[in-house]
Amino acid sequence: MPHNIPTLNRLKHARALLYASLITLTGLLTAAASDSRPNVLIMLADDMGYGDLGSYGGRAITPNIDRLAAEGVKFEDCYSGAPNCSPARVSLMTGRMPTRAGMYSYRPPGSTMHLRGEETTMAEVMLASGYQTAHVGKWHLSCLPQDPALNQAQPIDQGFQYSLGTENNAEPSHLNPVNYVRNGVEIGEQKGYSGQLLADEVEAWFETVYDDEKPFLLYVPFHEPHAKIATPPELSAQYPDLDKKSADYFGNIQHMDSAVGRILAELKARGVADNTLIFFGSDNGSYRMGSNGNLRGLKGGVYEGGIKVPGIFHFPKKFVGGRVSQTPMWFPDLLPTVAAFTGAEIPADLELDGIDLKPLLTKGTVPDRDAPLMWYFYRSSPEAAMRYGDYNLIARSSDNQRRTHPIVAEDMPFVKSVRPEFFELYNLTTDPGQRHDLAVAMPVKLREMKAKFWPLFEASRAEGPDWEGLPPATTYRATHDKPAEFLRNQERFLP
Repeated sequence: MPHNIPTLNRLKHARALLYASLITLTGLLTAAASDSRPNVLIMLADDMGYGDLGSYGGRAITPNIDRLAAEGVKFEDCYSGAPNCSPARVSLMTGRMPTRAGMYSYRPPGSTMHLRGEETTMAEVMLASGYQTAHVGKWHLSCLPQDPALNQAQPIDQGFQYSLGTENNAEPSHLNPVNYVRNGVEIGEQKGYSGQLLADEVEAWFETVYDDEKPFLLYVPFHEPHAKIATPPELSAQYPDLDKKSADYFGNIQHMDSAVGRILAELKARGVADNTLIFFGSDNGSYRMGSNGNLRGLKGGVYEGGIKVPGIFHFPKKFVGGRVSQTPMWFPDLLPTVAAFTGAEIPADLELDGIDLKPLLTKGTVPDRDAPLMWYFYRSSPEAAMRYGDYNLIARSSDNQRRTHPIVAEDMPFVKSVRPEFFELYNLTTDPGQRHDLAVAMPVKLREMKAKFWPLFEASRAEGPDWEGLPPATTYRATHDKPAEFLRNQERFLP
């Protein structure tokens, strides 16, 4: 049943006050006028592939993001926390595997599945530390605006003092969206393209809300290049050698890049660019063949093409740029890393799956990572993947359960009980495209990987809630046939 959000909010507010008091006592909060702690800007593309940006060898013309990569640290092995929208954003916001929070797939409209009020977000941690917080863009973690029948935590309940966003995608497309919600109130049709509208809102926030005596956390998740795409014709025309659909796709990313440039220019105009830690990434791999580089798989799958994404940190004031890192990182690392740079206090009882990357970014020291990276996505075939060191384990069941696009009531028993039976093993250093399965050739390594896989797989999904109130499967037409999906993947990506 829906949780009692008002009660949870009071408890979370009390806890936030306690955290703020503790931070004050330890001297982490200084007088506002002398608060020189770094600002934080997180920007996220939606469904952009690993191989789309110019700085990652792609066709899109992206000078602003490429400059961040050239001046910052570009990660070649950056991973989302999931292969589609909602769970990826949960992993970024909470520092935890989305399975633990119960976000098992994208959140369809009206679903009881959502980011629960009990979860602690990066925005809450930063707010308790004295930061001003703002969200501008796609939300996709709960109903937006509030639905009294669902009573789900809103951005303001999750630590964001200011919010302009959409529940899911910009509708009906990126052009003239009609579903923006500002601070809980629907504002109707907005003329223009979504990425530029977000840049407008960031500029307006700085002009009317921003307090220049306090540091900020600004979270800007763009809608581009998620379908349905709308691209200015003059940008599509810059790709004359491509078919129209591809030209629109790359022009769409280029248009987002120009919005990124406007936001960066606003930071510079405000005199805060040098003191802002920036992260840019994409929520998951692309749905488009050819956009994920040489990686196997697409959005919605746990092969590398579904989960490996661009990842760029930029903060020349604090660390040397112009670097490329082959150290694996993933979205759950963002919360502990941001906390380390800002001095924000993470609750001692919060179990994180991410690690602090500050030593790597500032000194080049490769951090110890005891726990593997893991992805569990019940809708795909295979269902699970794990990376530990150079090796990748892929896990697949033999079921033929009916699959609908949204999560339904019949999915929950499967989510909680499926036990993969077939395993593949890859060395991602020598075989990043996952073309050569080593499971038979390396039985000892396979056993080692499976021994790490099972405890984390079982523990993480045991922690996730069993959602009530999901619609029955008969509400939707089945769209996924898992055995056929697996065979199609083999045919597409294997020689």
